[in-house]
Amino acid sequence: MRFARLVQDFESTNMIAQSVTTMRRRVDSALLRNRQRVGKYRIERRLAQGGFAYVYQAMDTIEGIRVALKMPHQNHVSPVMLGTFQREARLVARLDHPNILPLKDASFIDGRFVITSRLGEKTLCDRLKKRISFETALDFAQQMIEAVAYAHRMKIIHCDIKPENMILLPDGRLQLTDFGIAKIAQRTIHGSGSGTVGYMAPEQAMGRPSMKSDVFSLGLILCKMLTGHLPEWPFDWPFPGYRTLKRKAHPELIELLKKTLEIRPNRRFKDANELLAAFLRVKGKALRHARARRGAI
Repeated sequence: MRFARLVQDFESTNMIAQSVTTMRRRVDSALLRNRQRVGKYRIERRLAQGGFAYVYQAMDTIEGIRVALKMPHQNHVSPVMLGTFQREARLVARLDHPNILPLKDASFIDGRFVITSRLGEKTLCDRLKKRISFETALDFAQQMIEAVAYAHRMKIIHCDIKPENMILLPDGRLQLTDFGIAKIAQRTIHGSGSGTVGYMAPEQAMGRPSMKSDVFSLGLILCKMLTGHLPEWPFDWPFPGYRTLKRKAHPELIELLKKTLEIRPNRRFKDANELLAAFLRVKGKALRHARARRGAI
């Protein structure tokens, strides 16, 4: 259902304020326990905890499927936050792409604000804990760039592109999550003075995100997949793992990666569509180059 239910449920500021007041009166801040019920969902385990929300794996006892439940910390749920979420929802509801994970629902359940989405097999973060082949890395790279390129065509910036926000499905498909939610989470966390840079572009960390910031985040993930190393501030080239990259990657792919990670935004690809076009031009060369290098060993 994506965000439709939330948009219907909170059509006025008064309704939002009443819901938040009721929620805070009924719900404490304790973590949910395994097998605890939240509406039709039975909690199975906690998947993650961040500055904005807890994420749980749960069983939908009506539909018989496993889902991911994201529950913002109670102190972050306010009329302002929900009003912003509603505005973002109307934009994000337009997204329809095979590499973007749609939301099933976003509503108050038993006094808690719950954002429900499909549960993947694992996240890209989980996958990167093991060795990843060059071919698989390029396949994942194309899928994530295509997802962001589509969003950019729809004039939507993600603001929190990272391996934890990419789920892998059993068929090998990668889907990017948290559109709309990420922007609100970032705004909320930064307002509280917490949060980490992680996969964030330098200008975004200073409160000036743009489509070029998403491009930078994609470059960091691509670098992590190809070298096993995550570049860190001040992002001086060459990064750790460059020797590994040079040994197996086509020079044009290296130049593409270097351009995505330019510290100055005006030297990067202007958006993910420009990055995608460049990536598709070099992908075939990169795969042939890697195979030839292996054959020569």
